[in-house]
Amino acid sequence: MHFYEFEAKKILSKHGIPIPKGGTAKTPAEAKALAAELGIPVMVKAQVFSRWRHKAGAVKVAKTPAEAAEAAEALLALEFKSETPPCVLVEQQLQAKKLLCVHVTYDGTRRLPLLSLTEAGGADLDDTLAKDPGAVKQRHFSALTPMTGYQAKEVVKKLGYGGRDLVRLTGVASRLAEIFLRYDFTFSEINALAQLEDGSFVALDGHVDLEVEARPRQQALLDELGIKDADSRGARKPTPFEVEGAAIDAEDPRGIIGPVVEFDGDIGLVIGAGGGSISTFDAIKRWGGKPANYVAIGGNPSVKKAERLTKLVLSKPGVEKICVISNVVSNTRADLVARGVIKGVLALGFEPKDKITIFRVPGAWEADAFKILDKYGIEYCDRTVSLSEAARRAVEKAKA
Repeated sequence: MHFYEFEAKKILSKHGIPIPKGGTAKTPAEAKALAAELGIPVMVKAQVFSRWRHKAGAVKVAKTPAEAAEAAEALLALEFKSETPPCVLVEQQLQAKKLLCVHVTYDGTRRLPLLSLTEAGGADLDDTLAKDPGAVKQRHFSALTPMTGYQAKEVVKKLGYGGRDLVRLTGVASRLAEIFLRYDFTFSEINALAQLEDGSFVALDGHVDLEVEARPRQQALLDELGIKDADSRGARKPTPFEVEGAAIDAEDPRGIIGPVVEFDGDIGLVIGAGGGSISTFDAIKRWGGKPANYVAIGGNPSVKKAERLTKLVLSKPGVEKICVISNVVSNTRADLVARGVIKGVLALGFEPKDKITIFRVPGAWEADAFKILDKYGIEYCDRTVSLSEAARRAVEKAKA
């Protein structure tokens, strides 16, 4: 879940990280008034979910209030991924003697949060790591307890800072790490942390992403920022297919289907078991198939929920066949999934054996599921058949 820059900066400021003076404007007139109030020159930034807006011409410098109005008019009309910016951020242009990048993310290999610092501010951190790994100083820290000032100071010292600069930069780094943990972020970054002539540090930008599963837990933060429940804040606007998938999940508390993501393939997927759904999606592609969607179904969904998901996926234009594949599960009844999927196919007027390429949901009540599948002539397999092999069979039958 993404945040706009102005929202990210509100969070940074709330936790003691200095930001430039500024505000948001929804009209050119508001931008002009803000520029006059702040003093010129000012930066005018389109508020979109992109870390590299400047490359798309979405950041402009205005030397007069009139120029700020002109910049806002142009930026508010820009289109990013089929959406126009809801507002622009107008803020003081500050002169930096040095730019740094402070970045916190989660290292999936070590399974720990990772703090990174580099003096290559304004550049992509991954590019910097690839070109000059030694320019980036890093340290893992606990996901359970806050990063200590000492731990952050160790990273800052590796960049050669001492004295007051060491204290100031350590404060920024440790607070960014604190924000990362407190708000269940998957990513928090100040890509352009400016050190001004007086030695102070100011966050010229700010980017944070929230783990979507943590939305209920972080409701207070979302309320504070005025973000409504209906605002999904994905990388793009949800498609009608995805909106309906979310509605199916929300209307029935039994089990879960989600997230539902639409793709342009022709093999419909009813897949589940957390990481098993990701593995299955990848396996379908590896065997030459083109998934029409992604979904994770589990937690013992009701027959109705499985039926509605099946109808949604099979009704998608271009989808001729579906596969039902899951990892070994103990909290999902295979027979209920089988009943729901078959009901969904029948409701659309099709023969289940003609539409379901493979059924692999090993776990509770699977013997009963096999009896149901036998009745309708549907190919199925148990846990002795791998996810990859089940995916291969699904792709083969879909292409037949």
